[in-house]
Amino acid sequence: MSEQRKPLVRHMFTADPSAHVFDDKIYIYPSHDIPHEDEDNDNGDEYQMRDYHVLSMDDLDSQCKDNGLALSEDDVPWVGSQMWAPDAAYVNGRYHLFFPARDNDGIFRLGVASSDKPIGPFTPEPDPIEGSYSIDPCSFVDDDGKVYVYYGGLWGGQLEKWRSGKFDPDEPFSPEKYPDGEALGPMFAQMDKDMKSFATKPVMISILDENGKPLLEKDEDRRYFEAPWMHKYNGKYYLSYSTGTTHYIVYATSDKPEGPFTYGGRIMEPVLGWTTHHSILEYHGKWYIFYHDCELSGGINHRRCVKYTELKYNEDGSIQTIQP
Repeated sequence: MSEQRKPLVRHMFTADPSAHVFDDKIYIYPSHDIPHEDEDNDNGDEYQMRDYHVLSMDDLDSQCKDNGLALSEDDVPWVGSQMWAPDAAYVNGRYHLFFPARDNDGIFRLGVASSDKPIGPFTPEPDPIEGSYSIDPCSFVDDDGKVYVYYGGLWGGQLEKWRSGKFDPDEPFSPEKYPDGEALGPMFAQMDKDMKSFATKPVMISILDENGKPLLEKDEDRRYFEAPWMHKYNGKYYLSYSTGTTHYIVYATSDKPEGPFTYGGRIMEPVLGWTTHHSILEYHGKWYIFYHDCELSGGINHRRCVKYTELKYNEDGSIQTIQP
């Protein structure tokens, strides 16, 4: 099997790949970077994505296919701008695309769109999921059929601006302001059977250190920043995510989908570019991580490309660190 570490497509810039196996084929749901000359900033204004294309591969050695436009901001009444990292799930005979975007007030919300095909086109709901906010939805279908969504990202993703339970545009993310404060974690909710709404009130996941203490905001090597992903290995739940400012992909484990999770270690060292975002899947008995970097653009942060490589476990269930 190919040890692919080359851009899967080169005719457009792609990032934030959510990869799944449907009918023994691999489908990748990335965001679509739009080239421009504006400057980067901490608000993420440089990430000006406006639509989604679904990529597919017959197997890991086959050519990656771009299946064309699957959903555009022009299709979604509530979307104002910035359709960022999406994910997809197959439930009740239909494919459901979860995506974040700024609404017409500039606040990030989560939307959902559905299709009879994994490649779309997807038909969106006219309104965002009630009670949703922030970015980076990851959908996870558990063994019992329950569907969970993990989401949230700091800074441009606005997660810290919801500390009070309401959106406060002036609330900063600052370890200096909360030097001994528990780090913010991703949000967690179960989806209703209609796949259009939350069945449970979203709660924040707690990530603990080896002594059972919550990770702190100042712990930038381990604390959560964005890009949650959930997979299961040998009966355990593995929550993986990006640390943001230190550019690691790390993981934590739990016996329950809602946690609390215990920090386990690094999955991937920093890639070329400021962001790092991934997904993990099993295919024909092996595990793989899909990720992005900026090789295709020579390091321009908002012109990224999707890749994959094999992911390996140790006998104790820990994950071996990858040098990208």
